[in-house]
Amino acid sequence: MNILVTGAAGFLGSVLVGKLLNEGHSVVGHDNLMYGQQSLLQYIPNPNFKFVWGDVRDIDLVQELIHRCDIFLPLASIVGAPANSRDSMSSTVDKMISEYNLQDKKVIYPTTNSGYGIKTNDVYCTEESELSPISSYGILKVNSERYLLEYHPNTITLRLATVFGVSPRMRLDLLVNFFVWKAVTENILTVAQPEAKRNYVHINDVCDCFIHSINNFESMRGNAYNLGLNTNHSKGELATIVQSFTGCEILETKSYVDPDKRNYVVSNQKINDAGFIPKVSIEDAVPSLIEACQMISMLNYGREVNRNA
Repeated sequence: MNILVTGAAGFLGSVLVGKLLNEGHSVVGHDNLMYGQQSLLQYIPNPNFKFVWGDVRDIDLVQELIHRCDIFLPLASIVGAPANSRDSMSSTVDKMISEYNLQDKKVIYPTTNSGYGIKTNDVYCTEESELSPISSYGILKVNSERYLLEYHPNTITLRLATVFGVSPRMRLDLLVNFFVWKAVTENILTVAQPEAKRNYVHINDVCDCFIHSINNFESMRGNAYNLGLNTNHSKGELATIVQSFTGCEILETKSYVDPDKRNYVVSNQKINDAGFIPKVSIEDAVPSLIEACQMISMLNYGREVNRNA
């Protein structure tokens, strides 16, 4: 298959490209490298990989790339509530999906389960639950998903839980990664709204689910799927997991409000019934996250931190 990945040099894309190449696909990775990242260099020697520099707002360029591909994976986005609300181009990037002529191309679109907004913890959110996003990021992703499912039935959308794990284009703002970073560098976790629950998923499982969706496209097309672990943790429970590996102190604060404001539990039964079950737990991933954070801290500060972690 010829696959186009926009946002290919990002946190998710820089892992997904490698997995697609390992599956034998030909991949065009498109990115504007706005963060100066070099996360795709490792794939340059592969004859099945081609990098194209550019911006997703360049309709002519992206349209030409779409015309050449069999499958379109539009990952380009200003991801996350804080970053999205600060960036003036974020709304334009996430709305671009409606500007392209997708023809008969297969589209697998990652969105977010933050679209469920604030729900009670005793009600599981399914794909039929009302979408009521709080953040501007959630609103944009929900609108793009609605557009695709209504006007381009050759689409699968994956409502990602909070992603965690190590990537060549590392992100430390994602909640699990952020907690480990703070535990390693400061030995203290300051937790706001510890009772707030959410769902989580490892980056490798996200990438593997993209491949599963490609391989089972006809049976899955035209649907949205929640994608996360079959466990939902509160922020306080997450902090305790990180503490068990690092020995850090946990402090609760009432002076900070998470801009995402999400608080819900999610059912992932639909994607499980479609044949995909995530494998990597938070506990599985914390040791590698600790090593990654220690390495980053050495690069930043020239010294090791939290040797107990």
